[in-house]
Parts: sequence; structure tokens; C-alpha cells
Amino acid sequence: MLASRDLLLVRPGTVDAAHTPVVTTDPMHADDPLGEALHFLRVTGSFYCRSELTAPWGLTMPSWPDCMWFHVVTAGRCELDAGAGGPHLLRAGDIALVPHGQGHALRSAAGAVAPDVMSLEHEFRNRYAILRHGGGGAATTLVCGAVRLDHPAAHHIVPLLPGLIHVEPGGDPHDEWMQSTLRLIAAEAASLRPGGEAVITRLSDVLVIQTIRAWIAHDPAAQRGWLGALRDRRIGRAISLIHRDPARDWTVAALADELAMSRSAFSARFTELVEEPAMRYVTRWRMQVARTWLAEDGATVGEVAGRLGYRSEAAFSRAFKRTVGVSPGAVARR
Repeated sequence: MLASRDLLLVRPGTVDAAHTPVVTTDPMHADDPLGEALHFLRVTGSFYCRSELTAPWGLTMPSWPDCMWFHVVTAGRCELDAGAGGPHLLRAGDIALVPHGQGHALRSAAGAVAPDVMSLEHEFRNRYAILRHGGGGAATTLVCGAVRLDHPAAHHIVPLLPGLIHVEPGGDPHDEWMQSTLRLIAAEAASLRPGGEAVITRLSDVLVIQTIRAWIAHDPAAQRGWLGALRDRRIGRAISLIHRDPARDWTVAALADELAMSRSAFSARFTELVEEPAMRYVTRWRMQVARTWLAEDGATVGEVAGRLGYRSEAAFSRAFKRTVGVSPGAVARR
């Protein structure tokens, strides 16, 4: 296993399963705040493409800062150059995630011309496209896409991710969940049946979350900061309480009482692990929830203010602009 801030390469079969964190996705599992946070991540697809490529070929993916690019190799092989340690060889069964949406290139081999993928002719089907491109040589099939994570928890997780996550097949039985998903995607891509586009896009969304879980399980960076705090028995529970009920009139004393801790001990430990004071975190989480409600759910500013326990729309608007940097009305209009 090779991990750095710019690149994570995961070979699950090389990791001692006894030291791999167990991540559940049961939102009612009070003892697993990390699993609860992951459960609520929502993937919104912006673009999906099944590419049938023949060597020599190359594709340049544009920079989409608000999205994550993913690439699944269902047949053949290719090189991916995302600027994180040079080109990386991807083989059938591999998945690569470019979490921060930076521009990058895929090629059949070094030196192959790589035009902007959006400049090539696609067969479009709603948000799903089929691309056939190349010089007629050795074949490679990819399923690629650009997606966003739409829950407030994503604002904490995404900035922590490296520039590239590359997951390779491993021999560990615990890796089977990812390989099963990859096999289903490959089967659908090989013989697209009625509804196949929908199956591929849904499976791709699941695979993005699974890839992030693999990173959390393998990268030491996931043991620190906000993710590390979620693993702490007491502070993780405090974070879950805030997430579940952001409208409650939280105070340091109220959170400390829930955990049977002294106010000073709770305040010091929360700040140490989360790297910001508890009440600042409460306000920031509320504003992230508010931004999601305004942008995704179509709620009005007044409705959001009331749902978050603010006595006036003006007080909420001041807090929102101070935390987010723009007015809630601007987010709602956008």
C-alpha cells in the first residue's frame, strides 16, 4: 500500500483485516458516528460516459472543481496522468477517483494525442453518453463520470481526500464488495440492455462511496482531524448529536452533559480533535445544512431559518453570510 497526500493506491489484499476499521451505514447505529456520516452522503451525477476506445487513443478531462471524476476500467488498460506522481497504469478491474475535479488525461500509451473529451462526438442519452474513439488497435472500455457529494458531511470529507485514489483488485475477501460492483458494471457495459444506463449510473454512484470508504480504511490521514474525531467514543457521539438535531439550542454545557463530561474537559477535547471550538462547529454545521436545503430542496430563507431554530430570518441571514460568505438568498436563487 502506498499513501500520500496526493495519491492513495489501495490494494486491499495487502492490508491486515484486523486493523481495518469496520464502517457500517446504519443511521441508527449510535456507536458508529463515522458510518452514520457516510450513510447520509448523497451522490448527484453530472455526467456519465461509457467509452469504447481503440489504440492509439487519448482523452483529456476538463477541470470541474465542484465535481469528482471517476474512471472504471472494465476491459483493457490505460494510463492516467492526474499530476499526482506521474502517469498511473490502470488495468481491468481498477477504479480511479480524482476527488477535487482537476483536469487530467487518459491515454492508451505515453505520447498519445489526448483531445478534450467534450470536443469529441458522443451519443447522448439524457445524462449518459457513449463515446467511440481511437485508431483501431487494442481495445479498452471505460465507464467514467463526474459526480458531486451533496450532504453537509461532504464539506468535511472531500477536502481531506488526496489528489488521486487508485483502487486495484486484491485477494482479500473483504474486497469482494467492490469487485462485485465492478463486475456488474462491466457486464452492463459489455451488452447494454434496456435500462442499462440507469443501472450503470446507480452502480457508479455506489462505487464512488465505496472508494471513499476504502480510502478511510487505508490512509493514515483519515485517522486525524474531523474523521479521527468521529472515531472518538465521546466526541464522535457529540458530533452525531449535532448532526441529528442541528436546530436544538446547543451549548457547550448541554453537549458536555450528554457525554457525562465536565464542560472544560469536553471543550478542550473537542477543540483538540475537531480543530475548532464546539460552538463554532455547531454554527458551521447548521449553515452547511441550510445551504443544502436552500440549494437542493428549494426551501425558502424563512423556512430554513425556522427549521434551524432561529427566531428571525434576519438573525439567520446574518449568521449564514458570516459563515458561508454569501447571503442565503443568493444561494437560493443560484
